[in-house]
Amino acid sequence: MLRKNIHVVPAGDRWVVEAEGGHGRETYDTQAEAVAAGTRMAQEKKVELLIHGLDGQIRERSSFGNDPRDIKG
Repeated sequence: MLRKNIHVVPAGDRWVVEAEGGHGRETYDTQAEAVAAGTRMAQEKKVELLIHGLDGQIRERSSFGNDPRDIKG
C-alpha cells in the first residue's frame, strides 16, 4: 500500500487538510486547526505532513514515519 503524505493548503478564507491526490479532504476555519488535524492524521498514518503558506508554497514539513535513526547532527 502506498502511503500518501498529508497536506495543509489554503482554500479561499479557510484551510484544507488532504492526502496526496486530493483524497480525504477536511476543511477548517483556521490554519492552526488544520495543522493540528493534519498532524494527528500524519502521526496515525506514519507519513509526512506538508504545510503550505498562503502562496501555496511548502513552508514547513514534518515526518512521522520511517525516519532514518543513524543521521549525525
